[in-house]
Amino acid sequence: MRHATVEPGSGTADRPVRWGVLGAANIAVNKVIPAMQLGTHTPVVAIASRDRSRAEAAARRLGIPRAYGSYEELVADPDVDAIYNPLPNHLHVPWSVRAADAGKHVLCEKPIALNAREALELIAARDRAHVLIAEAFMVRAHPQWAAVRELIAEGRIGDLRVVSGHFSYFRRDPVDIRSNPDWGGGALMDVGCYPITLSRWLFGEEPDAVTAVIERDPDFDVDRLVSGLLRFPSGQGVFTCAGQLVPHQRMQIFGTEGRIDVEIPFNAPPDRSCRIFVDDGSQFGGRSAEAIEFPAVNQYHLQAERFSEAVRGIGQVPVPLEDAVANMAVIDALFRSAESDRWESPERYDVIVPAARVPR
Repeated sequence: MRHATVEPGSGTADRPVRWGVLGAANIAVNKVIPAMQLGTHTPVVAIASRDRSRAEAAARRLGIPRAYGSYEELVADPDVDAIYNPLPNHLHVPWSVRAADAGKHVLCEKPIALNAREALELIAARDRAHVLIAEAFMVRAHPQWAAVRELIAEGRIGDLRVVSGHFSYFRRDPVDIRSNPDWGGGALMDVGCYPITLSRWLFGEEPDAVTAVIERDPDFDVDRLVSGLLRFPSGQGVFTCAGQLVPHQRMQIFGTEGRIDVEIPFNAPPDRSCRIFVDDGSQFGGRSAEAIEFPAVNQYHLQAERFSEAVRGIGQVPVPLEDAVANMAVIDALFRSAESDRWESPERYDVIVPAARVPR
């Protein structure tokens, strides 16, 4: 069920939602736009860049009808119903608010904002403009995660007690936006947000306290290695994330009677199957694990489809703003903990996180 203050856009259930894209970021032109173009209900009709030639090059390559040399032109385009915002983190809220005020629905890349209080501006903009705004955690649209959540609900691993994750890559580049602390760079905002949102989603509750250890790059002052611990009423979430470490990702979910191992939890490939392993622990080394395989799907495509359906009044967006604010509050508390060297409680804001929707 969609949020009570948000009204979907006009049109029938089978009417395509016409998308515009702010910026020609790599994730947009290499992953999200091609994924949107896989379906008939998510056409990309316009793309904008502050460098018009870059927008035109992307439009030619991807077969997008219109290219703009400014974000303002795209936001003002009357033929655009929804906007995908993959801009650098510090531009997520300002341009999503401008798009909402122009009557556009907005799917904004993670992390939704630089902090939770800034993210609250999006809730105000959404409710003021009566549009939909959501955070683009594509993993929440992948069938493997729906299956994990269903297995937990069915009691397959007993009582859920621990969600453990790791996400790392190596990229040390002074001109990369992730190397700029003023732009919301660093590993926690870039990839640490994934195990956090999944831990919260799987437990179905918010952590009451968190603690973190952070190592910063000596030249860029961004966090390059983070270890975090989230204390939930029902258990614990633990994770490491890094921007200067060997590339690797894994998520494991532990219960009193079993565990679930997610082989490729975040960057699930669109061209081959994914696997999770359910293990009752009766034999060491995973010898007692049952492999469950999922056919290849494009999670970016599914994300766009779910958002477009919500715009047409079918279901709700996979990651509502209330959820996004709560995720940012945890990130804020982890940064505070690293400075204070003690447990910190995430701020509670006057929003209610909607019940998590299991993606199809």
